[in-house]
Amino acid sequence: MEKSSYVYILASGRYGTLYTGVTSNLVRRVWEHREGLVDGFTKEYGVKQLVWFEQDVDIYAAITREKQIKKWRRDWKIELIQKTNPLWRDLFPDICA
Repeated sequence: MEKSSYVYILASGRYGTLYTGVTSNLVRRVWEHREGLVDGFTKEYGVKQLVWFEQDVDIYAAITREKQIKKWRRDWKIELIQKTNPLWRDLFPDICA
């Protein structure tokens, strides 16, 4: 059985600092970012709100997608977020339910 993989974007707030990542456990990974458990970019800049994600069954496809999005211009990332989350609502409670 294939394990799901996720590409996600976190933000420090509406139109704030953005971070793109990939994981096989979205709830755990976003929780780690929120709690500041891992030193790095998200902890330093307070990037904690899950504002966008997509699921894939293939980790290699998810990694490729993450790399693609990381190369995008900022306005393209904002457009991607606003297509599904125009209010930049934190999606973390939704994925925990």
